Amino acid sequence: MKIPVDESEIMPEIDRLSLERVSQVWDSWPDFVGTAGTWECLRKIHAEIFGGLFSFAGKVRTVNISKGGFRFANAIFLDKILPVISDMPQKNFPDILEKYTEMNIAHPFREGNGRAMRLWLDAILEREMNTRIDWRKITREEYMSAMQRSPVNTLELSTLLKGAMLKAEDLGNGVIFAAGLAVSYSYERF
Repeated sequence: MKIPVDESEIMPEIDRLSLERVSQVWDSWPDFVGTAGTWECLRKIHAEIFGGLFSFAGKVRTVNISKGGFRFANAIFLDKILPVISDMPQKNFPDILEKYTEMNIAHPFREGNGRAMRLWLDAILEREMNTRIDWRKITREEYMSAMQRSPVNTLELSTLLKGAMLKAEDLGNGVIFAAGLAVSYSYERF
């Protein structure tokens, strides 16, 4: 499956190479859906899309990180909190949203958290609710605003995600999957 990329945009080489690997994720998608919501699933997604690009692909970070003035979970606690997040319930949308928000606060990798976690969220939603997010329907500004507020209030994120859920009949469409991920990757550009 070819990932549509707007060649007029400047895309960092890591993102370009990583997006080329998303077809491997699509091929392995049933396995990811089968383990959706677990730390191991997220770790494998990160390793698959960033393996060989980052020396730390699929590995828990050992340094503290922050973004936009928000400091993510302290690295010394990640080994303790990742299994707790992994075990959080995910049987309905409010549970899934809480789990996704907590994993975002943990931010377990040095780089590539958002890109890997959006795939992880899609796998959880497909497993539990027979849907995924059509990322083409969400702008970078909307998503980043909702994610910044999510540690305090998830209403904005909830509304945004619910409005972009795919119909069950579109789940097998690899073109929608690839196009959505290309948009999702653009959220990370500054």
